[in-house]
Amino acid sequence: MNDIAVVLGVSATNGLGAAIARKFARGGMHVVVAGRTEQRLAAVVDDIRTRGGNASLCVTDATDATALEDLMSLAAGLGTVKSVVFNVGNNQPIAFADLTADTFETFWRTCTLAGFLTAKAALPILESNGGSLLFTGASASMRGRPGFAHFGAAKAALRNLAQALAKDYGPNGVHVGHVVVDGVINGERVQKHFGDYLHGLGKDGSLEPDAIADAYWFMHTQPRNTWTFEVDVRPYKEHW
Repeated sequence: MNDIAVVLGVSATNGLGAAIARKFARGGMHVVVAGRTEQRLAAVVDDIRTRGGNASLCVTDATDATALEDLMSLAAGLGTVKSVVFNVGNNQPIAFADLTADTFETFWRTCTLAGFLTAKAALPILESNGGSLLFTGASASMRGRPGFAHFGAAKAALRNLAQALAKDYGPNGVHVGHVVVDGVINGERVQKHFGDYLHGLGKDGSLEPDAIADAYWFMHTQPRNTWTFEVDVRPYKEHW
């Protein structure tokens, strides 16, 4: 039976979700990539297969409990689910004076509730199989900043959820981890909308998706007598 990795929050082929999927596929796992846009997921699957890996896709809304149950059922039908990576999230600066309750709730649903629902669907399977449940965090997981009250509140809550699950399920053989991504990711969204800013950061001033993905594989493959809960990654010139 194949070892299966499920990666949620996959979009562009040069984004972090796709990079994580490629890394786990290179590690010999069959990767199920999940996200909202079938065309983008298909491009990621084709890219992995072109590189000699195994992958399939599932269009999934991570805020829908039924959709997540269907995703995990599909993955379990392909082999032994050994890792689930929650990479779902969004971010944009919004002044607190302009922040509405609806927007605040939307960020909470995307960044926090979706993580909770993913854990609810994944942990019964991982508890039986062993393996890892990994969450993508940000600098906002650790501190609040002006203009990011909505994002910071949601990401900090996700980090606390992950820590509670690590302490709860670690003794049962599930490695729950959290990766703090601190800095600008050199992916499609930033390249398209903030190209000048990205260029101004200079060589190695932004995070490369494939390099970030190494941290997830490191945590997934750690021996159980040296588990790490949290890893933070940032460019060498990032202020922190």
